[in-house]
Amino acid sequence: MSFTTLISANELANHDPKNLRLIDCRGRLGNPTWGQLAFAEGHIAGAVHADMDLHLAAAPNQHGRHPLPSQQTWLAQVRAWGIENQDQVVVYDDAGGSFAGRAWWMLRWLGHTNVAVLDGGLSHWTQTLTASATKPYPPSQYQATAPLTKLSSVDSVNFLSNELHKATHSSNEYLIDARAHVRFSGEQEPIDPVAGHIPGAICLPFSDNLNDQGLFKSPDELAQRFMALGLDPANTDLAITMYCGSGVTAIHNILAMRIAGFGEASLYADSWSGWITDANRPVATGSD
Repeated sequence: MSFTTLISANELANHDPKNLRLIDCRGRLGNPTWGQLAFAEGHIAGAVHADMDLHLAAAPNQHGRHPLPSQQTWLAQVRAWGIENQDQVVVYDDAGGSFAGRAWWMLRWLGHTNVAVLDGGLSHWTQTLTASATKPYPPSQYQATAPLTKLSSVDSVNFLSNELHKATHSSNEYLIDARAHVRFSGEQEPIDPVAGHIPGAICLPFSDNLNDQGLFKSPDELAQRFMALGLDPANTDLAITMYCGSGVTAIHNILAMRIAGFGEASLYADSWSGWITDANRPVATGSD
């Protein structure tokens, strides 16, 4: 059996270890060494560590705080880890999937279907962690295929933002911000130098995809979240663009939509931190 969205701790514990690869994505924003130190103290046996700044993003630039690396750079890293096309990859963190989701999306960016987020992360993993270094796999010749993901450019987001203000705009088009309401409204901005959101966006905080146990809500519950915005999973013409602060937690909403039975939403990877690098781009505040 293959897993393409989520895998439970019990399913992972009972999974055939053959062709199973684990990626530990733990990290802390503003503390670049925390994830590697946590990994060294204890991780699921066989895992490698994916650092947000070193592996899952390029250096900050006009595309934001966590711009995507080039596909070739990422492909080289996947090969260096020894991941093969037939492998079942499981990614995990200790933050509800908000970091692991980035690795999930990036592997799908290379066309890798069998990649899943460990539901609940390490807090739901009951087996003993190991501090032993993982024996490296031989480098692979992983072959990228057509992406399973969608990307939105800043020009397309700018166009969409303008269209959303027109009375005649298509009701199939949505721009969704995954940050907390206080950041979306501009009431608080603890990270970026400009507060607010992209005009025309709707706020749908990624944290509400999880239940009280830190697990993703059921497919029906998640579907209700998106349907409350007017989204119909049967509508094949939906054009949904997700963004957040730096293109990381927006993926949580993309994953939640996949779990709920919706099609693939597009990621605006630059997100808010990239949008505001150009002072000519409009900024909205408030709840609308």
